[in-house]
Amino acid sequence: MARVEIYTKAFCPYCSRAMRLLAKKGVEPEEYDITMGGPQRAEMIQRANGRTTVPQIFIDGQHVGGSDDLANLEMDGKLDSLLKA
Repeated sequence: MARVEIYTKAFCPYCSRAMRLLAKKGVEPEEYDITMGGPQRAEMIQRANGRTTVPQIFIDGQHVGGSDDLANLEMDGKLDSLLKA
């Protein structure tokens, strides 16, 4: 199973949506809560090429984007192959 990382904030509906989709796929991502900012927020922005919104999702170190991007991968039938890598 691929390593999945997700940067989230408390009370974020998009974060919850992404986490539900990953759970449905049987994935327990490494979650980084950046609600209070700090060095992990700066790390996320750097890794996500300047994107500041949450969630930001990485599969095996590859940035896949946010919640909508994850949902689009699922709709296009590409998410399973990324997760099995």
